[in-house]
Amino acid sequence: MSDTTRRKAQETLAMVEEVTGTILPDPNPATAIVPLDQADAGLGAEITRRMAELDMSDTNSIVSFGSRAQAELQTISQAMLTDVRNKDVGPAGDSLRNIVSTIRGFSVSELDVRRERSWWEKLLGRAAPFAQFTARFEKVQSQIDKVTEDLLGHEHKLLKDIKSLDMLYDKTLAFYDELALYIAAGEAKIAELDSTTIPAKEAQVQAAPENDQVIKAQELRDLRAARDDLERRVHDLKLTRQVTMQSLPSIRLVQENDKSLVTKINSTLVNTVPLWETQLAQAVTIQRSAEAARAVRDANDLTNELLTANAKNLRDSNKIIREEMERGVFDIEAVKQANADLIATINESLQIADEGKARRAAAEAELKKMEAELRDTLASAKARKTGLGDTAGTAVPRA
Repeated sequence: MSDTTRRKAQETLAMVEEVTGTILPDPNPATAIVPLDQADAGLGAEITRRMAELDMSDTNSIVSFGSRAQAELQTISQAMLTDVRNKDVGPAGDSLRNIVSTIRGFSVSELDVRRERSWWEKLLGRAAPFAQFTARFEKVQSQIDKVTEDLLGHEHKLLKDIKSLDMLYDKTLAFYDELALYIAAGEAKIAELDSTTIPAKEAQVQAAPENDQVIKAQELRDLRAARDDLERRVHDLKLTRQVTMQSLPSIRLVQENDKSLVTKINSTLVNTVPLWETQLAQAVTIQRSAEAARAVRDANDLTNELLTANAKNLRDSNKIIREEMERGVFDIEAVKQANADLIATINESLQIADEGKARRAAAEAELKKMEAELRDTLASAKARKTGLGDTAGTAVPRA
């Protein structure tokens, strides 16, 4: 709730206490109508003055009899209706329900910062749980501010309505009493007509000449019709007075309801809304503390992991380094292998040399053999040329 709204609510508190502290009197008006012959001097004068408003020869005078008393009441009622039409009024109860719905819609489960976002939330790019909660909190705060301003406006309107209903009650009560005077005046006039005026007119009709009796008889008939109209008008005034009497407790009931609602609204503005805001602020602070604690825990876990990893790396490195330090320039196994390979190489070289020597000796013997064969062949070829060779006598005889 903004500071301005809070200040206005505190300022309105005095008005609310003044209105709610006023005890409304019970709407129990006097129901008896005092006849003219039983009224005291002052009341009798008022009844007589209203009787004087009647003109039995004027129909409008009978029809409008008692309507002047309602004029001021109509002015007050029309002013209230105009005020209702001109102002933007929504039920204050709806505003209370809206603010309750807003608070209830604030999901505390969103405060769980350890909750992993679903794949759907990640796909839609939704904010992390705490970021989403913070945004929701700001939205709820703005909604609370708006509803509290609406409630403050309803409170002012209800206070004005309560005072207007006081005026309406006083005017309605005055109208109720005024109707009693008009009813008493009408009944007194009817009694006067029945006991004096109409009998006198009947006597005039009887005493009138024959040529004037028709006119006098019509006047008597008109007088009797006016008397019946007045009787019906008085009956309507009695019904109006009964309805007016029923409206008095209705006005008080509306006032009591408005006073209760004003008290509830002011209590909500002054006490409940700040309490809600305090609780919401605490929720945010608690979650921020939890988030900070989690960050500290993660940092500590990282430190421990680094220490453990470094110790393991140091152990592994130290082992490798120490092993290398303790090794000789050449490993004995490598020297032994190299010596064995060298001996094998020498032996192979001697073997290959012996084999080559044998192959050369065999080749030399083979060469000597081939040389002897070649020499013998050449010698044989020379003997054939001289005819002394082994082929003599073998030539083909001439034909």
